[in-house]
Amino acid sequence: MNKPITLNVRISGALSDFVAANVGDDGSYENVSEYVRDLIRRDKERSERDQFVRLRAELDRAFAAPDASYTSFDADTVIARNRRA
Repeated sequence: MNKPITLNVRISGALSDFVAANVGDDGSYENVSEYVRDLIRRDKERSERDQFVRLRAELDRAFAAPDASYTSFDADTVIARNRRA
């Protein structure tokens, strides 16, 4: 398990007002740490979703290619090719 990280972030002005409106009795979050953790989780989910969309697009293009464009390889050839990369 990874060691926890402590972050110190200074914000002011409109950003500070925005965070304050989302934290405490009037906000959706009990404290700033909870808010930041949720933002990080959402960003992680977005990043993973973007990666999946890119992978899916690559696979869609590959499967849409005509059969004649495919080349047969045995496992040893693929392993050797990946070692060079």
